[in-house]
Amino acid sequence: MNKQQHRQVACYIRVSTGGQDKGRDSQRRALTAYCKNHGLQPVWYVDRVSGAKDSRPALNRLRKAIFAGEVSTVVCWKLDRLSRSLRDGVNLLCHWLERGVRIVAVTQQLDFSGPTGQLVASVLFAVAAMERENLRENTRRGMAAAKARGVKLGKRPKLFAKDIVPMLEAGDSVLTVARKLGKTRQAIYDCLRRESVALNAVRHARCECL
Repeated sequence: MNKQQHRQVACYIRVSTGGQDKGRDSQRRALTAYCKNHGLQPVWYVDRVSGAKDSRPALNRLRKAIFAGEVSTVVCWKLDRLSRSLRDGVNLLCHWLERGVRIVAVTQQLDFSGPTGQLVASVLFAVAAMERENLRENTRRGMAAAKARGVKLGKRPKLFAKDIVPMLEAGDSVLTVARKLGKTRQAIYDCLRRESVALNAVRHARCECL
């Protein structure tokens, strides 16, 4: 058996965060099915980091293996798993194709090899980059329109005055309330300020009740 036959089939998976188990598992199932149907024995490379980052632990190991001539084929779920950057994605694929590596994007049913593969991959990455920019622009326009309508943007608060005021009225200090709710004192002050609840007024109301 020659050296070419010993070269590995590299299956590359990327999810944005460590908590995206469903995304990772769906990619693994698709790649496993592809390898099984084609009689391939995969070597797995898994990253849990944004595709916008060009330097990723598993991707860096894969690059080294390709540079060393150890990889014959790279199988991925979609091209954007390799990179979300037009320039980085095209450079990456062109470099790998120039080294004789075959690249397969399973769910897109794409199989790249040689100069034709470089051309097609460049076009696809360009289209993907345009789609991402359109999505960002639509998001910006939507946020601007919502802001113009008076919609408050940002994370939904998890702390409300209705949770705080009764404890203050019962005689708890801000520090005690914060400890009971598992928050900081600043979070208590910020919540009351956000809902226009005056701390002095709450304390004054308590004194009147006494």
